[in-house]
Amino acid sequence: MAQQTYALYRRLTRYPGGTRLFSLAYARFAPYFWTVRPQVRDVRPHRAELTIKNRRRVHNHIGTLHAIAVCNGLEAAMGLVAEATCPDHQRWLPRGLQVEYLQKSTTDLLCVAETSPSDWEREAPFDVDVRVKAVRTDGVVVVQGVIPIYVSDKPAKG
Repeated sequence: MAQQTYALYRRLTRYPGGTRLFSLAYARFAPYFWTVRPQVRDVRPHRAELTIKNRRRVHNHIGTLHAIAVCNGLEAAMGLVAEATCPDHQRWLPRGLQVEYLQKSTTDLLCVAETSPSDWEREAPFDVDVRVKAVRTDGVVVVQGVIPIYVSDKPAKG
């Protein structure tokens, strides 16, 4: 599946409204992502960006974006990076989530996930620490951290 998601992104984003259509398809493919309705902005190997809206539906008791909703957006961005970067003969699986909550999430957020080419230049199995951050519209980083993923070779078909 790894390259299929990225191929779909590249195919759909050639057309007007393609990014929006891809965002809907991606959120429907992983239904839990639908709770934050990610709007994909950019996907390429080693980097993905999406936004999540500051909607009451995902607020906490103090009226800001709930920390877990932010993590949901970060995990969605991480998945896009993994899909765009992981070679077809390999697969990936998240191992956890390590984040720091730095500021209140009071606006829409830009969720960014990144890796480096050298992170992937190893013999499988290996771990990749996907760096993630959520940024308010005023440029303040509200959440940052790492989502470690386990990368292994796909089993031989037979």
